[in-house]
Amino acid sequence: MKGRSSDRGVLAGIARKAMIESGLEPDFPPAGLQELTAFASPACAAADMRDLRDRLWASIDNDDSRDLDQLAVAESLSGGRTRLLVAVADVDALVRKGSALDSHAANNTTSVYTAGGIFLMLPEALSTDMTSLNEDQDRIAVVADLVFDANGSLAASDLYRANVRNHAKLAYTSVAAWLEGAGAAPERIQTVPDLDENLHIQDSLARLLAGLRHRQGALTLESLETKAMFDGDNLSELDLDRKNRAKQLIEDFMIAANGASATYLESKGFPSLRRVLRPPKRWDRIVQIAAGFGEHLPNAPDSFALEAFLVRRSVADPEKFPDLSLVVIKLIGRGEYVIDLPGGKPPGHFGLAVKDYSHSTAPNRRFPDLVTQRLLKAAMAGEPLPYTVPELTEIAKHCTEREDAATKVERRVRKSAAALLLSGRVGELFDAIVTGASPKGTWVRIFDPPVEGRLERGSIGLDVGDHLRVQLVHTDVERGFIDFVADAPPLVKSQA
Repeated sequence: MKGRSSDRGVLAGIARKAMIESGLEPDFPPAGLQELTAFASPACAAADMRDLRDRLWASIDNDDSRDLDQLAVAESLSGGRTRLLVAVADVDALVRKGSALDSHAANNTTSVYTAGGIFLMLPEALSTDMTSLNEDQDRIAVVADLVFDANGSLAASDLYRANVRNHAKLAYTSVAAWLEGAGAAPERIQTVPDLDENLHIQDSLARLLAGLRHRQGALTLESLETKAMFDGDNLSELDLDRKNRAKQLIEDFMIAANGASATYLESKGFPSLRRVLRPPKRWDRIVQIAAGFGEHLPNAPDSFALEAFLVRRSVADPEKFPDLSLVVIKLIGRGEYVIDLPGGKPPGHFGLAVKDYSHSTAPNRRFPDLVTQRLLKAAMAGEPLPYTVPELTEIAKHCTEREDAATKVERRVRKSAAALLLSGRVGELFDAIVTGASPKGTWVRIFDPPVEGRLERGSIGLDVGDHLRVQLVHTDVERGFIDFVADAPPLVKSQA
């Protein structure tokens, strides 16, 4: 199975099979492709839209991203206030509700990113071109216009449609290095007048917003996501994709814009599709883990207390903090989509410490964002709801289920890539941490390479967060299986 000359092809086949088995459609339907032929150009601006093309809009995304959903620009105001504008691609202008392309998006509900290929929610001709906020191109967008006081609290907000222009396509890695003083400014920052100053205003605002959220109980967590790296068609390593200052900047702005979208719909008497994360059911285990560090957490879920504990651990042991973060993330659980009716009380987002939170800033990649965009546009225009409440309720349930399915596909292919990488190391010993423990089984993650697998023997008495020594005993690339046993004598000297 492990032909080193065809690792990329092997993973592509596994990814496609995983999509189908999960009920996701890897290909666009013929009717959707036929619809695509009717699109000759991006949607044009209407006469009543604001013209904001002269603003210093810029995008910051992954180094290889081509589906650009949002732009941002900021300006300093009197009294220490800051104005932030976030432009979101108007995908609905071309992808109409009920069309074949919309039906495909409604089924999958998200783009799926794997080492075996990317399964886009919308065709490339749209998501990376006609509905993407590409550099030096005029595009229409839904703009969140936000004003923040000097302490980071929201003073005013509005949403409207506008014509925008991306003056700089920037990447997280290089922007973060520049902001942190570890690298030169990317070429576009050097050549676009005043862009460097604007980005410094954005950076200052983002840190202010993050500081305020964390004081309100937002959690400091650092997840360890891996990305498969190839040398030609050969898998060479699994690279850790860590947070950086530029990623944090965009995350903080998207949280602000998503909150503004939710409150805007509430103000118009519209229901909204909210993203929520309920208090963790396994809070007792989080309390036990904190006690292992000599810390005390209250018996009931408390984001303020948990955040204070996490901050202290990140300072005390930054090298091992990602491992603690992973454990806490596993115990907190996954978010879900719910419908909030006007005047309702949504459960909010435990990890972000926000009550009003939608998903609205990535309509090229996520169907809930496209649905929210249609709700926003109808509210702006004074038009009736584009979806009934029962339809929205079903969409929320379906999007949660499909997101879980997409996550499983991505995890399955990551495991297959990891199995490829480890297939020649059966018998070696590794340090590990327990990442999952249930009647279905116990899972552990080793540290180098950062790979998760099932503990086939020696799991009695173990729980999430426990550290142990494991031996790799089996890999199955096709099924993405990586099997370990605990406390086994080494067959070969450990190289971990």
